[in-house]
Amino acid sequence: MMFPYLHPLLLMGVQLLLSCWTQAAPADPNHFFYHDFLNENGNSEIHFNGVKLYVESAQPSVFAVRGGNASLSCRYWYEPELSSQRKARVKWSWLPAAGGQEADVLVAVGSRSRSFGDFRSRVRLRQDFPGDATLIMTELQLNDTGRYRCEVVDGLEDKSALVDLELRGVVFPYQPPHGRYHLSFLEARQACEQQDSALATFEQLFQAWKEGLNWCNAGWLADGTVQYPITQPRVPCGGHGLAPGVRSYGRRYQHRHRYDVFCFSSSLRGKVYYLQHPLKLNLTEAQDACREDGAEIAKVGQLYTAWKLTGLDRCDAGWLADGVFRYPIARPRRNCGPSEPGVRSFGFPPPQHKHGVYCYKAVDELM
Repeated sequence: MMFPYLHPLLLMGVQLLLSCWTQAAPADPNHFFYHDFLNENGNSEIHFNGVKLYVESAQPSVFAVRGGNASLSCRYWYEPELSSQRKARVKWSWLPAAGGQEADVLVAVGSRSRSFGDFRSRVRLRQDFPGDATLIMTELQLNDTGRYRCEVVDGLEDKSALVDLELRGVVFPYQPPHGRYHLSFLEARQACEQQDSALATFEQLFQAWKEGLNWCNAGWLADGTVQYPITQPRVPCGGHGLAPGVRSYGRRYQHRHRYDVFCFSSSLRGKVYYLQHPLKLNLTEAQDACREDGAEIAKVGQLYTAWKLTGLDRCDAGWLADGVFRYPIARPRRNCGPSEPGVRSFGFPPPQHKHGVYCYKAVDELM
């Protein structure tokens, strides 16, 4: 007898349990045995031995622009291959480029899915073939940059792959009308948003430095650090003895310390142009003139983006929305400032002075 010392009633219970267990473990055509258990919600889950789950991304880095779409590649499969498709749980999460905690983006089981937060209605799974867990993102926003995790859970198996999303655009230094080093961290964030941009990340500033951004004033970044990029070392910017690079003050007190800010802007949903007007205009007249043309006065981020991404080139200085006076040069030439491309600035003249103006017309208004 298998259990000689068990009470007869207990023995019957053990035999019944073994019988149920054996019946619940049918052989799969792949010759692996599956065990059917109840999970904590009372739903059936299948745990299996001998089959491995794999998850990978064919494209670990994706580049896109604001307002566009992006596909974050992810697929999963089993080895040996299973004879029938299984409903694994797919979860996408996001770690912002600015730092912080990982946030849920989308969770899916089979054809059912749910998206979260700012991603709601902007994300879905592609599911073009079995195991396709590619995340389709639409109407990309400036703050969507960061690292995305594709996690697949099947029973006790849990595998994941990572994809970095980066928006193409332009980093620009910004200071408000009242002068240098006047912005707390919160005010810096608000200043960028008012200029149709977002706080730049360190990665974005580092890329801008590699492309030649050379700016001596320190500014806030999205992670709460204060840094500035130097391509040409000089006395007021740390001295000649320091090598070129991105100089850092580290993390600062976000409410107490005050600096400038580095903003990041991506693609435009419209057009920036210099308004052809018979008269020079003060700031109020410039705002009115853009409205009469079916547009609005352009913001600093819009002018920088038009210069960087569409090659806007105009030697005429004009008003912008914050009261600054600038012009974009893609092809340096005589009488148009320095020999390098860039957005030239004359600062904040008195609002009653007469100048030209740059306007911005949204896509819908161009139709």
